[in-house]
Amino acid sequence: MSGPETSAEPPAAEGQGSPNVAARLRTMASQMPGAIAIAVPQGKYVPGRQRAYSTMTFTDLELHSSSIAAGLQAMGIQPGMRIVVLVRFGADFISLVFALLKVGAVIVLVDPGMGRRNLVRCLEEADPDGFIAIPAAQMVRMALRHRFAKSRFNVTVGPRWGVLPRPTLAQLEGTPSALYQPPAIELDSPAAIIFTTGSTGPPKGVLYTHRTFNGQVDQIQTHYGIQPGGVDLSGFPLFGLFNAVMGTTTVIPDMDPTRPADVDPPRILDAIDQWGIDQAFGSPALWTRVARYARDVGRQAPSLRRVFSAGAPVPPHVLEWMREVLPEEGQMFTPYGATEALPVASIESREILQQTAALCRQGAGTCVGRPFPGIQWKVIAIDDGPLPDITQVRELPVGEIGELMVRGEVVTRQYVTRTDQNALHKVADGAAVWHRMGDVGYLDEQGRFWCCGRKSHRVITPRGTLFTEQVEAVFNNHPSIHRSALVGLGSAPHQRPVIVAESWPEKRPANEPTARQLINEMRELAGENPRAGEVEHILLHPGRLPTDIRHNSKIFREQLVGWAEQQLKQSQAKGRA
Repeated sequence: MSGPETSAEPPAAEGQGSPNVAARLRTMASQMPGAIAIAVPQGKYVPGRQRAYSTMTFTDLELHSSSIAAGLQAMGIQPGMRIVVLVRFGADFISLVFALLKVGAVIVLVDPGMGRRNLVRCLEEADPDGFIAIPAAQMVRMALRHRFAKSRFNVTVGPRWGVLPRPTLAQLEGTPSALYQPPAIELDSPAAIIFTTGSTGPPKGVLYTHRTFNGQVDQIQTHYGIQPGGVDLSGFPLFGLFNAVMGTTTVIPDMDPTRPADVDPPRILDAIDQWGIDQAFGSPALWTRVARYARDVGRQAPSLRRVFSAGAPVPPHVLEWMREVLPEEGQMFTPYGATEALPVASIESREILQQTAALCRQGAGTCVGRPFPGIQWKVIAIDDGPLPDITQVRELPVGEIGELMVRGEVVTRQYVTRTDQNALHKVADGAAVWHRMGDVGYLDEQGRFWCCGRKSHRVITPRGTLFTEQVEAVFNNHPSIHRSALVGLGSAPHQRPVIVAESWPEKRPANEPTARQLINEMRELAGENPRAGEVEHILLHPGRLPTDIRHNSKIFREQLVGWAEQQLKQSQAKGRA
């Protein structure tokens, strides 16, 4: 795999020191021109057999993205224009993102799995100037052209069917890279609009600047000691972009990135062995599946030195399984953050398993670690309304549960869609802006944050407030339970707390008596805990709990409320009968 131009000589290192985050790719290409930047699996997977891969060097990627950038400029795309990218994660996606960054465009990124209605609404709210998309997405755009009247700059990625727009990506790739002209870009120039998953409300478009991206790269590379020359299996597209500017090879995993819970573990483990992969990023759902399989078959990944898992709390038992997969010196980190602020904090698996896991299982919450350098944070009194100014904030002492707010270079300053949400999430502090994370928890004496759940998910009863992470952890101790969700029926402050539990597939009750037995055993667990003991009803979900598409880990508790109410009504009707 390569662009139209390749060279054995590294490109000149002009652009070093540029605020444009894409200039870092040019630096990497000059320092390690022949090293592989991207590897993509090809052909049919055969277990245990060496897989064919197409590859692109850092020089190839630099020249390829510059050719595309020159083609985009020839089309008339200018700095500040908003361009939607609807392309599957892979070499084309990475090349296109760098090309758009190079021309100063604002990349609009959404999760296709958020559902067509949400997706179309988000894209319409972004008011894009164009779409770079696969044929199917271009067909949808054309069918809804009245909603995207401003979108004049459109590129088809893949085969061009009769009515689809020109140019195609292949035509842009034929533009000489020497024609690319770097525009004037500032650190605070807009770089991307990235949408939240919508796991706690409508998806919102978050404005990223070049300062945001540069800050993220610096934070991640420095904190984790990432050096050029590593090989990463990237289960999260954004990390694939970071890899390219950190001198790390990105091996694209053979999986559907929108369904990490359905990953085929042998494909992941075979890729790790074939490439000698020393770093990997994946959601808790991905590592749960991979680690369970590896434990069951006695398989390890001796080359892995650093594993990341983020997007939702990682259960301690998954960390225990992964430690059996990793070599003794291997590390597994669970970075904490959000689309609006990433990264915020981090903790390593040994600290969790040796210090915090036992407390987590007892309902203390999930410890997400200490803040990254440059991150400031406060735990403040919970408030569901706006806090426009820092003077209206009441900071809480160590150990008291409140909501977390953060500030720093990687903390975004505003939403550019659903702008009404800025008042609820942003707090002005002179020229600085704090972001309210939407998570509740507390700080301990060691300066670590213990997350107790989402603010919007707390259940307020006449006896007090219950927090999801604290209550669910108690029920998740049962060996038959994969995960559970605390939901509140009714309105605060008179909600009825209910647990909806998902069993491991192989331990799902086969009939009503075994289901009742499992529920009774869960009640016994709850009775030993003052928080979980307040749960009024336990319901077993017949399948998987609904989760976010990005990580398959954040539970959509709002969707469970109606289901739980219906189940209880049916149960009461049977009782009367």
